Amino acid sequence: MTALRSPRPLLPLWAAVLVAAAAGAILDLAFPSVGWWPLAFVGVGLSLVTLIGRSVGGALLVGFVFGAAFYLIHIVWITRYLGVVPWFALAGIETVFMSVGAVPLALAYRWVPRVLPGEVGRLLVLPLLVGGLWTARELFMGSWPYTGFPWGRIGMSQSESPLAHVSSWVGVAGLTFLMVALTAAIIEWLRRREFSRWTTAVPAAVMAALLLLVPAFPTQDAGSLRVGSVQGNGPSGYFDARSPDAILNAQLAATAPLLGEDMDVLLWPEGGIDSDPLADTGTARTLDSLAERLDAPLIVNAATERDGATFNTSILWERNEGATQVHDKVNPVPMGEYVPDRWFFEALAPDLVGLIQREYTPGSNRPFFDVDGIGIGLAICFDVIYDDVIWEGAREGAEVYMFQTNNADFRDTDENLQQLAFARMRAVETGRSVVNISTVGTSQVIAPDGATLDSLDAGVAGHMLTDVPLRTGITPAVLVGPSVQMLLGWGSLLALAVFGILTRRLRRRGTTMTPTPEGADVIEK
Repeated sequence: MTALRSPRPLLPLWAAVLVAAAAGAILDLAFPSVGWWPLAFVGVGLSLVTLIGRSVGGALLVGFVFGAAFYLIHIVWITRYLGVVPWFALAGIETVFMSVGAVPLALAYRWVPRVLPGEVGRLLVLPLLVGGLWTARELFMGSWPYTGFPWGRIGMSQSESPLAHVSSWVGVAGLTFLMVALTAAIIEWLRRREFSRWTTAVPAAVMAALLLLVPAFPTQDAGSLRVGSVQGNGPSGYFDARSPDAILNAQLAATAPLLGEDMDVLLWPEGGIDSDPLADTGTARTLDSLAERLDAPLIVNAATERDGATFNTSILWERNEGATQVHDKVNPVPMGEYVPDRWFFEALAPDLVGLIQREYTPGSNRPFFDVDGIGIGLAICFDVIYDDVIWEGAREGAEVYMFQTNNADFRDTDENLQQLAFARMRAVETGRSVVNISTVGTSQVIAPDGATLDSLDAGVAGHMLTDVPLRTGITPAVLVGPSVQMLLGWGSLLALAVFGILTRRLRRRGTTMTPTPEGADVIEK
């Protein structure tokens, strides 16, 4: 009979819990405001170490601790106005998903060495499967429930690292996959302790070379667009006390220094107008006058009412024509801009849910404006974290992106810097410049390589007038991104299922399991 020995956990459960908690906290440091991007590898690596050899119950526990430590720190900005209940609710559901998603990772560490105990299985196949399963968990969390919350993706932590350019080939999901797979490959190389055999380092070395040496996909220069962008710093928070048109007036005041300047388009942030210009004739006249004085079209944003529904709407406003094109936010924020299943959540927390009075409807029109023959891709606030919105704009012919956001409810927190990092990743991923304008900051103009071209500090009123580079050409990330996600998501789960079936067949053929103290997987006759 063949005896296939299974490894003991690398860490006792009590130590794994402590390491998992440290891993979550360390992973958060890879994101803004700290932004020490190499710590993403440390956080991921420590998390994986806690799962090696772990049972299903143990994986659930350490995965829960890791998820809680990360999300309770990472999104603490939710408490700025809303207090601890929404913070614990959102962090809690994300933690549960992290916990459940830790089980497939632990099973991969258990099953792959049983089926493929040699070097190829341990040093290549296992790390690739671990990277795929981690990415699958991210993709699931970014799409469910409702529209999901893809806020803590590993790839998004690399906006200012030399690895960001890889996203132009494989997207943010592909970058996550390569980073986790490299980390897992290094762990397996260290576990084998065969440092004198250089061939054992080849899988990890190849993955590191892919991350470090592959250049960004080149997009083509298409000239420039002179963009005026204005951060009014008005009272645009949900709970800010304000008089009628206070936000509009703040935007107008911050725009005044641009009067008389030559520009191709003026950009205002999300919620830069506190009345509906499609219905309010006074607001419409104000925008007509501004477009006339600037001799340029405006891209503005307001809540609009159309066909009995409310939308978060970006509007292209042209002199003598008014609103010529509109785009509605694709993914309104659940529990922020609308309440899904309101009857249920009002029964749980009526006072808190009652604060959310406006119910935004998801938009279905394309995230794209044509401004005098120049294609402009759009994303309104949190839409920047959804791949499909960004990719659709590029496929429609965007030569530059303009992101409008309102961070007023999260003043003096990491939220606006985290969102700005996502905008920077989108510039690199698509090979396009991004103008990211906020009501209260931080606002920046970002080049296609991720460099900052212009900026406004948070908490001040101001403007930028920038010659923004235009680009054409579709990056592979945009072209094959959906296929990459399908392969990494469903493909990884299918591969894990195959390994599970093969392991079960080995058992039926008479294989027995015994643990080894040294933690190595061994087949004995």
